[in-house]
Amino acid sequence: MSELTLCCLLWAAPGQEAAMTRYEDTVLALVAGHGGQLLQRAVGDGSDGHPHEVQVYRFADRSALDGYLADPRRVRLAAERDRVVARTEIFPVQVR
Repeated sequence: MSELTLCCLLWAAPGQEAAMTRYEDTVLALVAGHGGQLLQRAVGDGSDGHPHEVQVYRFADRSALDGYLADPRRVRLAAERDRVVARTEIFPVQVR
């Protein structure tokens, strides 16, 4: 098992910034139930092409992350996610 730390950049669909934040509030509440931890969450205004949110989270391993991604409560919100999130980038990082 190897710990997995990820950075997630999120761009809101135009005019959906508040709705995206609410969506993220909901799904991020599920992280801990899958052995994950939200390390940092920063919300900006998304201006000049910058992401609206930056999140850093850690999971015990890839299996824990996969469990979070497949959580039925999260999957049920896929249509909402598609409506409010324009773009997502996720990549592994090391927190120092």
